[in-house]
Amino acid sequence: MPWRPNWRATVGLLGTGMKYLSVTMFVPLVVAVIYAEDVWVFAVSILVVAAVGFALERVDPDPDLGPSEALVFVTLAWLVAALVGAVPYVLAGAGTTSTLADPVNALFESMSGFTTTGATVMGEISFDQHSHALLMWRQLTQWLGGMGIIVLMIAILPEVAVNGAQLMASEAPGPELQKLTPKIAETARALWLIYFGFTIVYIGLLYALHLLGMAPNMDLYNAIAHGFTTLPTGGFSPQADSIAYFSAAVQWVVIPFMVIAGVNFALFWHVLKGEAEVLFDNPEFRAYAGALAAFTAGVAVLLFGGAAPALGDLGGVTGGFTENTVRQAAFQIGSLLNSTGYATSDFAEWDTHAQILLLFAMFVGGSAGSTGGGVKVVRWLVVLKAVRRELVTSARPDVVQPVRLGGEVVDEDAIRGILVFTMLYVLLFGLASVFLSLDTARIGIQLTTLEAVSASLATLGNIGPGFGRLGPFGSYLFFSDPSKLLLIFLMWIGRLEIVPVLAVFVSSVEDR
Repeated sequence: MPWRPNWRATVGLLGTGMKYLSVTMFVPLVVAVIYAEDVWVFAVSILVVAAVGFALERVDPDPDLGPSEALVFVTLAWLVAALVGAVPYVLAGAGTTSTLADPVNALFESMSGFTTTGATVMGEISFDQHSHALLMWRQLTQWLGGMGIIVLMIAILPEVAVNGAQLMASEAPGPELQKLTPKIAETARALWLIYFGFTIVYIGLLYALHLLGMAPNMDLYNAIAHGFTTLPTGGFSPQADSIAYFSAAVQWVVIPFMVIAGVNFALFWHVLKGEAEVLFDNPEFRAYAGALAAFTAGVAVLLFGGAAPALGDLGGVTGGFTENTVRQAAFQIGSLLNSTGYATSDFAEWDTHAQILLLFAMFVGGSAGSTGGGVKVVRWLVVLKAVRRELVTSARPDVVQPVRLGGEVVDEDAIRGILVFTMLYVLLFGLASVFLSLDTARIGIQLTTLEAVSASLATLGNIGPGFGRLGPFGSYLFFSDPSKLLLIFLMWIGRLEIVPVLAVFVSSVEDR
């Protein structure tokens, strides 16, 4: 049977999405008015995006999405969001020295924002180069993308909620969707309310530190800006030095919220219902907590032993200093394991052993149903259990041994899906690393193996910073346009966890 989705329905709903994305631009517009900067940029952006949205919506005012249309819509929605997000960058950059004036760079920055990757091609992150409003829009894109654009649309739009289960299944991070309430729209609202609640509490705590004199640099603007990028595990900061710009007190507050962002938000729903035991009985949560503890301990031991040089304002001295060692280790692991991408130390200057340990942490990822990126902890658990089963049954063919997780038997279709995802992830990661090495050599730039590997992994896993020139205070600006387009593709496909995007491509090709 030919695969022929109703493109009119998909386009119509994409128009609806654009229309509502234009509404979110009122946040930076208000900031622009307050600071008297770039008011016209966001006024024009709102008008242009809203006009195109209304026009596309008229293609099919009453869209009816089946499984095929849902898959196409989810795939294209994130690409359209990135295109919308790039509009203010291009307008603000026109006629200036900003690197965002280049449409490819603008699309890269926007895709990095909405997918909560945190990689940047900005030549200079400062209020001298960019307005408060533009940098706030950059922060806001990550908050919008954190819990998911589609999940937000399901929560607020009745026409989308009708097909909500199909859409959430295609967008939701992790191998399975946990339905918390009888209606999927109520589940979407519950997740977004938890997400919003954590954001408000976090902003309040950051600003409280400022009022108490413990964080002089953490004014209200910075508190809101970092509130928009911590819970979505985004990692953007309006400060060039990221969280290293702020006091140790701020860094200690950021760590637990980065960890929280990597936990399945459905578990917090159970906690709020008085079912805290569900959190601690969850095998993925226990594995996630264990991985955090193990990696943090390993990095702390290396740092205490002198794995990092004295780094001044970008990490300080760790060798022999317990508090700073533990803080730097916990912060970097909390940031990289669940793909936040913040930094308080220039770990690109750490020795090879410490960097390799960070690289392994980047492979792990957050939990399913969290805002974290990467492969996801639950997938690694299932892969390891499946490998163990294969080894046991190879030696004892008469043994029937199902894969269990949390006492429940994992469906064989789910296991196959996880194995396919993991294989595709590793394959794309490897091929992209080779392409980036060859393409940069073509333009006269030699990437180290660690730089090429980390660039591929950091974008596919929506992590952000890599190693070497791609370190936490570095930039992806030196890549050629073909490499940047590949990295944009990796961020896009990584956020949707590979399969939906490739399924659309493969089905379209086979239909021809």
